[in-house]
Amino acid sequence: MSDTTHGTLTATRDGTFVPARVRDYVDLLKPRVMSLVVFTGLVGVVIAPAHPHPLTAALAVLAIALGSGAAGAINMWYERDLDALMARTRNRPLPAGRVAPDDALGLGVLLSIFSVLLMSVATNFVAAALLAAAILFYVFVYTIWLKRRTPQNIVIGGAAGAFPPMIGWAAATGDVSAVGLALFLLIFLWTPPHFWALALYRSDDYRRAGVPMLPVVAGPRETKRQMLIYTLLLTPVALAPTLLGAVGWLYGTVALAMSCVFIGHAIAVWRAADDSTGHGPARRMFRFSLLYLATLFAALPLDRVLVG
Repeated sequence: MSDTTHGTLTATRDGTFVPARVRDYVDLLKPRVMSLVVFTGLVGVVIAPAHPHPLTAALAVLAIALGSGAAGAINMWYERDLDALMARTRNRPLPAGRVAPDDALGLGVLLSIFSVLLMSVATNFVAAALLAAAILFYVFVYTIWLKRRTPQNIVIGGAAGAFPPMIGWAAATGDVSAVGLALFLLIFLWTPPHFWALALYRSDDYRRAGVPMLPVVAGPRETKRQMLIYTLLLTPVALAPTLLGAVGWLYGTVALAMSCVFIGHAIAVWRAADDSTGHGPARRMFRFSLLYLATLFAALPLDRVLVG
């Protein structure tokens, strides 16, 4: 909703000026998403068999964080029209007129380039190439191509958010192993039930914005069925780090227990009559899904420390 910028003031359509604060530019980077990206990327570095210098590891994680923020800023630039239509996103810096679109795009492009260069200098080409692929995939495949065209946007686009632990592993080792791929698949399969749980009780928002999320296109029943399928498929993948010998029984026990609870939430959502109120099992499953992923990735380095 902002059209021109003078210094740190953004001109809105009604002719008034709103100061662009540092907080607004930080919000463009999607810090809540970035925190999960940083955490999973750091775990990839920590549990890798190689042990890079602490400074190298810190620079790798910083590059992952900046790359995530860059993709988020470009995503907000491209989707500012959709964000203005949804109650959940209408107060973001761009639709609220606190940051000019050109500023958001410029910030995203500059951070994208810098993050990949930093990764290549600090670690190796493999990690830098994976980081570049993650940014490009999120921007061009998910944001520009898939999100407005197919209800499978989250399924395919979820690959972008699954890169960080594999990038962290590659930053430490210089290659991509079966364990790195397992961590990628863990987030990849977790993403659909996580986002569809949100979409179930936010379906009116997506319908208003014209985003073809699965509950809008296929209906709640089909969405719930696919959520249950994905949680079932997720369980053996969650156990893969133990089965591959990267970690021990402590992580495996935690992963199995948390996966069983996750499946229980999916069954509760399947049996629920209505999830549009925002107070039912879909919302509880969405909140648990965040705890699920955080717990599993916390258990990976914990297993290494306590069990060896």
